[in-house]
Amino acid sequence: MPEGQGENDLHARPLKLADLAAYQSHSIVSREIIKKTTGTVTVFAFDAGEGLSEHTAPFDALVYALEGRGEIMTAAAWHKVGPGEMIIMPAKEPHAVKAAERFKMLLILVK
Repeated sequence: MPEGQGENDLHARPLKLADLAAYQSHSIVSREIIKKTTGTVTVFAFDAGEGLSEHTAPFDALVYALEGRGEIMTAAAWHKVGPGEMIIMPAKEPHAVKAAERFKMLLILVK
């Protein structure tokens, strides 16, 4: 293995996004895969019934559903999302996430 690359290095190789965060009972698991001053990319795995309470962010966020079904609240309305679907949450607008069943999503935050 080249110097400076550990077993967990995610660079320069094909990966399945859904494999980057494993479900845990009664929990939310997240794995940040890119962290830059211009934004972040994070994979989340929600056990059924888990969620993120209403909050705001100072920048736009894009959620892309990987597995299962989730509900995303934005603009004061709940929206159902499933595998292959996405939703954009505008900056400074309250939003929340609920897992209707076990749910994995990719979150891209753009500053």
